Amino acid sequence: MNVSYQWLKEYLDLSNVTPEALADKMSRTGIEIEDVAIPETGLKKIVVGHAVEVVNHPDSDHLHICQVDIGEEELSQIVCGAPNIAAGQKIIVALPGSRITGNAKIKKGKMRGQVSNGMVCSLAELGFSEKVVPKKYADGIYILPEHAVPGEPVFPYLAMDDAILELSITPNRADALSMRGVAHEVGAIYDQQPKFPSFELTEDKTDSVANYIKVAVENSEDAPSYNVRIVKDVKVAESPMWLQTKLMNAGIRPLNNVVDITNYILLEYGQPLHAFDYDQLQSKEILVRHATDGEALTTLDGVERSLTSEDIVITNGAIPVALAGTMGGLDSEIEDRTVTVAIEAAVFDAISIRKTAKKYNLRSESSSRFEKGINLATITTAGDHAAALMAELAGGTVVAGVASQSILAVQDKVVTITLEKINRSLGTSITTEEVTAIFDR
Repeated sequence: MNVSYQWLKEYLDLSNVTPEALADKMSRTGIEIEDVAIPETGLKKIVVGHAVEVVNHPDSDHLHICQVDIGEEELSQIVCGAPNIAAGQKIIVALPGSRITGNAKIKKGKMRGQVSNGMVCSLAELGFSEKVVPKKYADGIYILPEHAVPGEPVFPYLAMDDAILELSITPNRADALSMRGVAHEVGAIYDQQPKFPSFELTEDKTDSVANYIKVAVENSEDAPSYNVRIVKDVKVAESPMWLQTKLMNAGIRPLNNVVDITNYILLEYGQPLHAFDYDQLQSKEILVRHATDGEALTTLDGVERSLTSEDIVITNGAIPVALAGTMGGLDSEIEDRTVTVAIEAAVFDAISIRKTAKKYNLRSESSSRFEKGINLATITTAGDHAAALMAELAGGTVVAGVASQSILAVQDKVVTITLEKINRSLGTSITTEEVTAIFDR
């Protein structure tokens, strides 16, 4: 689990705590920190550029000659081979004398007779792993937001000045597989109560989820709680920079605003969600059941899988549309043309999910959380938050109500222990008041 120090600071006052000190404290109080990494380390003289003019190189079929504003009095000429560069873009520029990933030094030079004062960079050239580079920019340069100021360092825009704590999570600490869970842990260490921002969910009371979908679970042990919200009139697009950088620093590739929101909620709450293209379900029914032996499903990775009766599947009442808790189906994935989204928030049988993920070699961020256990108290809250974000970031309208089948009765767990047992086990002589204060942290 990669934890962003800057993200934690949104919940807690860590102004007097360095990332290194935090890592040391956490390692000594129960969660081992394997590494603290600052992505910008080793990089220098990499700034925001504004591509004022882009023309084709006269002696090349793929190079471009760019006049770039780098915050100086005169424009700087840079030759670039990226297929997606265009005039008007805010881009990443490595100046002459800069260092990019691999400690490579960028020098002023010539490319086919044209002077090039530096380099226009992709995210890979700044050290980002190929697996987290947004799909849109996988084969080209990354485009910065319009408000980026030419000449300023790019690192804050890309959250590369953040410190990323790599947590080693043991099976008994599933609570630490979410930002909120880690915030509670850190809050206990520093005697603080995390403050989580509220969100506002506005529903269209003139429309009802009953007009779109009903859900049923064949065996409640497979899915003790299964809930679906509908968000209509969405506009699938690129996510804002803050959302992309949060995902990339956590090791997740941004895809589009709808899918990115589900992954953001996964990180914040530890609650896996799935977003279906509602129209591609081609049904007003969702039935959760076991697959039949030999039943086929093509998953999001494009592989057609022959299922067995051990697998829990999400169906449209007739055919599977997702492998429960593991991976969605290709036919109902979110695409640019998607306008109505069905958000699934559920909990599935942990043993079944583990077996399915292992059998198909599909262990994912979602399956690992279902295997270890999720916070049952925030299942529907996470779904609501996702719907609110889709309204905010994708322009959607949240249909009133939730289609749900649940047998969960969420209650606080009571653990009984004596003061004598605590002191005998720990070799301490603390008082009842001290125990109460510790548990209240």
